[in-house]
Parts: sequence; C-alpha cells; structure tokens
Amino acid sequence: MRSDHRKSMLRNIVTSLLREERIETTEDRAKELKRMADRMISLGKHGDLHAKKQALSYLYDETVVKKLFDEIAPKYKERNGGYTRILKTGFRRGDGASMALVELV
Repeated sequence: MRSDHRKSMLRNIVTSLLREERIETTEDRAKELKRMADRMISLGKHGDLHAKKQALSYLYDETVVKKLFDEIAPKYKERNGGYTRILKTGFRRGDGASMALVELV
C-alpha cells in the first residue's frame, strides 16, 4: 500500500515538473524526481509511438505528454542526459526538511 502511494506521488510530481518546468520539493523527493524526469525526456527524444504510449502510461496529463514530445524533448536532442538540475534552497520551516528546487536545464 505504502509503495503504491509513493509511486503515485512521484508520478504527480514528475507531471507537475514537466508542466511547470520548475518545482520545489524535499531533497529526497528531488533526487527520485530527477531520475524519472530524465527518463521521460529520453522517451520524448525517441519520439515514436511506443515511447509516447510509455509516457502516457506514466504521466497523468495528456497535455503534458504532448508538451513533452513537441516542446521539451526537441530542446535536448543534442544532449545525452542530465536534463534536470537540483538546487538546494535551505530547510523547511516546521519540520526542518531539506528543500530543493528542481528545474529543467
């Protein structure tokens, strides 16, 4: 149960990052987010139907998948990975969790 919730939360965060192109989250989530966002952008670079179906099965929003394949992935066609950047922003007030800003390069 807990694993399903964590996967669902990660899918939401990846979808939000690709929609907004910048998001603030905890440092631990940012590290997981970077890995999955880079994988989605790699799928977008393939550009074929199979890659689009794989992205649609992971991301929640069809408009984000369209943006991924039409706008985001073509920007990185010459780049071999490292599509996202993590910048530490300090600590969250209240529980002291380490926060980070994740953005597309």
